[in-house]
Amino acid sequence: FPFPYTPYGIQERFMEALYGALEAGRVGIFESPTGTVRQRGGCGGGGGSSASHPVGFPWQGKSLSLICGALSWLRDLEEKKQQEEARLLEGLSPAEPARPGGAGTAGEPDWVTAFVQKKEERDKVDRLKEEQIRRKMREDRLEKIRHNVQLKYAAKRKRSEEDETKRLLQLSKEGLSQGAGADVLEQLDHNEEELILAEYESDEEKRVVSGLEGDDDDLEEEHVTKIYYCSRTHSQLSQFVREVQKSPFGKDTRLVSLGSRQNLCVNEEVQRLGALQLINDRCMEMQKNKHEKKSDEENEGKKRRVSRAICPFYSYEQMQFLRDEVLVEVKDIEQLVSLGRETKACPYYGSRYAIPAAQLVVLPYQMLLHEPTRTAAGIKLKDQVVIIDEAHNLIDTITCIHSAEVSGAQLCCAHSQLSQYMERYRKRLKAKNLMYIKQILYLLERFVAMLGGNVNQNPGCQAVSQTGTVLKSINDFLFQSQIDNINLFKVQRYCEKSLISRKLFGFVERYGGPATAVKTNKENQKLAGLQNFLLTLQQGSDKDSDPPVEAENDQLRTASPLMQIEGFLSALTNANQDGRVILNRQGTVGQSSLKFLLLNPAVHFAKVVEECRAVIIAGGTMQPVADFREQLLSCAGVDPARVVEFSCGHVIPPENILPIILCSGPSNQQLEFTYQTRDLPQMMDETGRILCNLCNVIPGGVVCFFPSYEYEKQVYTHWEKTGLLTCLATKKKIFQEPKKANQVEQVLVEYAKCIKRCSQAGGQMTGALLLSVVGGKMSEGINFSDDLGRCVIMVGMPYPNIKSPELQEKMAWLDKTMPRAAGQAPSRVLIENLCMKAVNQSIGRAIRHQKDFASILLLDHRYTRPAIFNKLPQWIRERTQVKPAFGSAFAELRKVRTSVLCTA
Repeated sequence: FPFPYTPYGIQERFMEALYGALEAGRVGIFESPTGTVRQRGGCGGGGGSSASHPVGFPWQGKSLSLICGALSWLRDLEEKKQQEEARLLEGLSPAEPARPGGAGTAGEPDWVTAFVQKKEERDKVDRLKEEQIRRKMREDRLEKIRHNVQLKYAAKRKRSEEDETKRLLQLSKEGLSQGAGADVLEQLDHNEEELILAEYESDEEKRVVSGLEGDDDDLEEEHVTKIYYCSRTHSQLSQFVREVQKSPFGKDTRLVSLGSRQNLCVNEEVQRLGALQLINDRCMEMQKNKHEKKSDEENEGKKRRVSRAICPFYSYEQMQFLRDEVLVEVKDIEQLVSLGRETKACPYYGSRYAIPAAQLVVLPYQMLLHEPTRTAAGIKLKDQVVIIDEAHNLIDTITCIHSAEVSGAQLCCAHSQLSQYMERYRKRLKAKNLMYIKQILYLLERFVAMLGGNVNQNPGCQAVSQTGTVLKSINDFLFQSQIDNINLFKVQRYCEKSLISRKLFGFVERYGGPATAVKTNKENQKLAGLQNFLLTLQQGSDKDSDPPVEAENDQLRTASPLMQIEGFLSALTNANQDGRVILNRQGTVGQSSLKFLLLNPAVHFAKVVEECRAVIIAGGTMQPVADFREQLLSCAGVDPARVVEFSCGHVIPPENILPIILCSGPSNQQLEFTYQTRDLPQMMDETGRILCNLCNVIPGGVVCFFPSYEYEKQVYTHWEKTGLLTCLATKKKIFQEPKKANQVEQVLVEYAKCIKRCSQAGGQMTGALLLSVVGGKMSEGINFSDDLGRCVIMVGMPYPNIKSPELQEKMAWLDKTMPRAAGQAPSRVLIENLCMKAVNQSIGRAIRHQKDFASILLLDHRYTRPAIFNKLPQWIRERTQVKPAFGSAFAELRKVRTSVLCTA
């Protein structure tokens, strides 16, 4: 395998296993906790040189193994295909010729069989010749762009000339429009036509992928065999692309990065909308305007048409140029956006044009796992390879993507907005539009009734008589809400094609605010109801505010709740057995909500594993893997023989890690943090005493994880009262994980600065203590390497809340559909797996490279139970020591400190 340095043994084994899984068409579960690996001297096995990078340059061990293993397989596959093509084109077909004198196929004469076989071979040769021609043309074009800089300058000069022409035309128009005040006012009024729904022709008309229905022959280009690599976050994808750029494959791989419009849009007017759904709808509307422009021009003589906004970056010619630039050189999202601005081409659609010819497509989870998004993006999985990285939460991700929730306030707000919209434009709307709007209004009315309210009254003032949570099957919910006679598939399709939520948002933008001028007093009176209603909703929500929500969600809820409701309608089209509807009735109708809960994520993953040649599910910590096998793969119909597992150890030597299960504290108090015992003062005191002792001997940073924010706050307050906090603060400066995401970075920076300052200054203060939360902002994706994490402590076992109605329904569904495993009910296994996944993710924050070292303390005797202990990662499990008493554990920790000081 080409590699930038001599690989570690575990990396070689990982790549070999990956290559074998791809070659055999397997579904693989791969675990590699290598973390960041520092470069070693020498050259890799396949010719990758390390000379261009300084010693100590960090590489991502798992990412690099995935890149080199998978792209080596793809390179070999392409070589085999080309050799096979050459043999066929030379007439040396490996297919065995028909034997004369024997029986033909299915009773046919031999000469018929021979003729059919020859025709099939000729057709195959013709196809291969066409593919060769297309491939040669593509390679020639890319090579020309790669080496001919003049082409780039010519394209840039042409764009400058076009910009100048547009500027002069605009000046001419402005000059002609001077003195035409009446026309200007008339035009402003005509702008309102953009808010009116276009005629909706037919439900059965052929659906065309938005924005991709142009006159582009290249869209019909056959997709080459490729690898789809997806991960959770934009930053993880960018990091992966940078690893590809640095790898031995960086110069020769055709890679395209896909992302959301929010990340890729270069139209500042659209970007200013902020919220993803608003950006999506505005973009699609501008495309629709572009495609309708031709028909408008044809009808210009018959009727004056209103000019509608068109995106200047949606230029076919420029997007083709951007496509070629993307394929010539590996670019991450940031570089793609810069190229889009430079070329005046849309990176969102331009990158899609590059998919057929790309060898490696990098994209976020949602784009791959959500079928409508996948189809709209032009992603074809048939016989391709999918690698899902950071997949420890894959089941939860699929569940979240296909679940939806709407509040009573949103439902009432949407009903009011849509009613006002229909009244204002009733005379301008076609019959089919009116029919669907009335259906949507009826649905909203019935949804509010299910929450115990009236859609025509303020939801913030309507008290709910019967509070509590009720779960219903999809069919029961549809029958009880009296909407079973409405075809939700048609309503969903209408919302998607008509862009009604975008029109409604524009309507509210125009008339929902106090500063908006309306044409007549009569219309002012009509729209005053909408303004007042929105104002009371806002006041009601301010009065009973829960923890602050993200700005994007807040904007969507107040401005265009119908966008959220469309997601709920879509969720209701799932099969009855695969989900539940949760009616959560709180104090008022506005505070109440309807939520769709997906119970069977495998139903949405099945098509991925069916269509793909191979699927690799990878992560640093994949234990316990039973969930992937049973809940995802088995339920998706994957043959157990097709599933392969691979788990490798860590690159660190055994003496660099000390995992300890501690059963009791310094005063011999047994450590068992159940819901019943963890609030006891003696348990919180014992936890404080353990931390005080550890902070006395452990240098640098100590990260302590609590099961929840509430418990961390409770313990912190208790320590303040008892003086334990003062004791801790003499050795370590104390930091707490913030709840708000935008404050995390600042806390981490201050935490790191404090540790560095203490290590340089010496003295009594030896570092910092970070109090974190399992499942919080710092339990995933943060690397506490070196002095940032010399000890990671897990307080108790972070079991999920089994009183949660959603979890109870999931448990009941598993017990009903899954077989018992080793005598345990599936629901019990689920609870333990959820707990240990959270533990493994948290303790995996430390030990990030070969020379790193740390201690890991699990504070609860229940970790010694075999069913729990065996769910720890193997590289931690095989080095774990069980300490019944604190004294022996403390002695081991002092030994580690002594050996570290000696090494230093």
